[in-house]
Amino acid sequence: MAQTDEFGEELVDFVRRVAELKAARSVSEGDLPTVLDAAIFELDHVADQLWPWYERLSSGGQPRTASADRQEQHLLRAVFQGFPLPVALVDREAVVRRLNFAATSFLGVRAGFATGRPLTGLLAHADRAAFRSQAAAVARGEGDRGLTVHLQQHPSAPVHATLAAVRPSGEPHTTVLVVLQPGEPAPPAQPAAQVPDLTETTRHAALTDLQDEMTTALLTAPRGDREAVVRQAARVLHGRFADWVIADTGTARLSRTTVLAPSEKEASALTEQDPATCPLITETTRTGSPSLQVRPENPDAFGRNTDGAPVLVQANVTSLLCVPLTVDGAVQAVLTLFRCGPRTPFSMAEAKTMDTMSRHISLAVTAVP
Repeated sequence: MAQTDEFGEELVDFVRRVAELKAARSVSEGDLPTVLDAAIFELDHVADQLWPWYERLSSGGQPRTASADRQEQHLLRAVFQGFPLPVALVDREAVVRRLNFAATSFLGVRAGFATGRPLTGLLAHADRAAFRSQAAAVARGEGDRGLTVHLQQHPSAPVHATLAAVRPSGEPHTTVLVVLQPGEPAPPAQPAAQVPDLTETTRHAALTDLQDEMTTALLTAPRGDREAVVRQAARVLHGRFADWVIADTGTARLSRTTVLAPSEKEASALTEQDPATCPLITETTRTGSPSLQVRPENPDAFGRNTDGAPVLVQANVTSLLCVPLTVDGAVQAVLTLFRCGPRTPFSMAEAKTMDTMSRHISLAVTAVP
């Protein structure tokens, strides 16, 4: 019982120190590295001292009730979730096992969405390989690591990532503990609406207005002129709905007919691209099904530009929509839409609206003059 009491006192002291660290978030930016070092020390203390101590007590023959075990687990879970710094548990492939509350706010994603997906999907393309390599090294037992990365939606703000190896009880492999600390003041989190509110109503109204403008454009477009109809539809979508709109038309073989980009220079870089070199276009043409991707994992999904750089990386694409225009079961054209940088990714509601508009565009393409 003496060891149990001592363990309980140590836990109480640990919780007190966590509360002090939480209060220290208000220190000046220059002092934050010191706070981060202290936080890493406390996390190491849990992994190296408190957790093995708990396992020894659990298996040492001292009677413990199921209720007491649940209380200990609840306490450790509460410490993880209430920790003031963004913390993630990932495996050797950098796939997220768990995020704490601070991490979900900092990364701007829900824990349920991130779990089971690579944490690298939230990072800038240039940082993904380095992070994945460092995580694998830590998981192999080669020591703790630290590196600077950038979030894809805030590429100008550096984030310090510290990686440490932990071995939770019952896990067959080493888990990597990732602590994130912004190099600059953290970007404001995008709150996810849990119930319909004014923001949601505004978005719905914007989609309704977009559909109305698209209908007007299709009714005034030249009937049966495929390229003219697609070009006019692309102009409606550009700017207000997507940063880039790329149209490829044809029957036996697609050809690039329209590229609307943030600038003329960027548009010209893709005008000469062969759609056959874009895996996303060829897959959409083959299946005849629309595709929605948020934080695309494959940087070469849309091929490369004339300079040999991946298009998705060069344009900092954070989400994309690729929809086919089908006539009698055959794909006659493909529309690809990009959103870049900090802009809100395409939602399922927007993808459904675009799917509806694509059918209307197909009807206008086949209409008899």
